[in-house]
Amino acid sequence: MNLEFSLLIADSGSTKTDWVYLFGDSKIHFQSSGLNPFYQSKEEVFKVLEQEVAPHISGKVDYIFFYGAGCADAASSKPISDALSQCFTDTIEVEVASDMLGASRGLCGHEPGVVCILGTGANNAVYDGKYNIRSVGSLGFWLGDEGSGSYLGKKLVVHFLQKELPEDLSLRFADSFPEINRLFVLDKAYKQPFPNRFFAAFTRFIGQNVTHPFLNEMIAASFALFIEKYVLKHPESKTLKVHFAGSVAYFFKEILENCLNSKGLMIGNIVKAPMEGLIHYHTVTQQK
Repeated sequence: MNLEFSLLIADSGSTKTDWVYLFGDSKIHFQSSGLNPFYQSKEEVFKVLEQEVAPHISGKVDYIFFYGAGCADAASSKPISDALSQCFTDTIEVEVASDMLGASRGLCGHEPGVVCILGTGANNAVYDGKYNIRSVGSLGFWLGDEGSGSYLGKKLVVHFLQKELPEDLSLRFADSFPEINRLFVLDKAYKQPFPNRFFAAFTRFIGQNVTHPFLNEMIAASFALFIEKYVLKHPESKTLKVHFAGSVAYFFKEILENCLNSKGLMIGNIVKAPMEGLIHYHTVTQQK
């Protein structure tokens, strides 16, 4: 690959942003903090770009494709697009779209499919090979995001605080997180920024103890709920492959595949991140 133009592609969740800068025959991967216009102003986004992104860029950027949580339309994504344009002033084109469209293009390329995200948050869409044509809207961290890392972490912490964990698991949790008590959690949940990130962080503990029957069943029940509430509401799920992106889908892949098989669904790609697919999608598309 020897590009005659330079590309900057971002796949951003609420916790972190994966970036790749392509120019000539070079490919530079790096990460920054998560960027979400629901939680951050243009000024806050620009500060992250200036401090965590720009130092990795050695030359011009012709095209920027940013896919992010909270970037549902032009109005909601304006803090991101404005900050990108301010940081990279010579760019020919800046396109900001949802992380859901990024997942669809990265997992399916130009083929149709049902695409889902299970990371810190959760989402879903039917993809026609170019755009997402329908989604059963998630209601976000407090009212939805079933099956996501924040949902699983929230359930685990609530089970612990309400003394519903098996004794051996409760002792392991208390030993791993001695600071966790009711007032600490309420402060994190209702007074501190990014409660979704706080709860999603507990998925590491869940992963370390995934063979425990209680946690295995909790994950399976959460995935089954996600499938029922979102995937099966798309008639296309009966005829198209169902794809997943996100760390939760990837690290609990076996449980997820069992849930999908139990519903008679066709399993597509399950990846931690869609970046490699996005690189292929955009380099091919821009060269046409």
